[in-house]
Amino acid sequence: MKSRLNRRHFNWLSSVSVIALTLISNLGHADDRWIQAGEVLLYALPLTAATATYTLDDPEGRSQLVMAYGITLSSSYVLKGLVERERPDGTDDLSFPSFSAASAFTSAAFIQRRYGWDAGLPAYLAASYVGWSKVYSDRHHPTDVFAGAALAWGVNQWLVEPGSASQFALLPTDGGMALAFQLSF
Repeated sequence: MKSRLNRRHFNWLSSVSVIALTLISNLGHADDRWIQAGEVLLYALPLTAATATYTLDDPEGRSQLVMAYGITLSSSYVLKGLVERERPDGTDDLSFPSFSAASAFTSAAFIQRRYGWDAGLPAYLAASYVGWSKVYSDRHHPTDVFAGAALAWGVNQWLVEPGSASQFALLPTDGGMALAFQLSF
């Protein structure tokens, strides 16, 4: 596996997302465009993560991505049935945790953990936008989004092996957790 997402490939993947957002921006009312942009990113993030595993010839990462998605989304689905929290717009009682945030943050956490912060930071920003759009559209409470994001992050920490581009690690200790930092020179 290559340690870093090739800059040319990353720029290409980013361009696809920007083009999709540009096309969506011409649809509907202004408020609808904010929400639609979140929907585009919701689908662009997992597509970007999966494409990265093929572009970088990373079958191990691809397998870990599929496992992380499966566990995160199935856990989110089960929690929705157990918690039964009403959505802010009152449409149903499946608000907690946010399935959309869990999906978006699974992609972001995978990209960051596997390919480093160069690719992970934009992915986290895009996932945060997805979460914000769900709160803005009254589909979720902020805590629903935070719970979906935390679930996704935790599953990725558990299942996804860091690529060599990763410089930070969260390590369990007897007293809790420790943040480790690696310098190479």
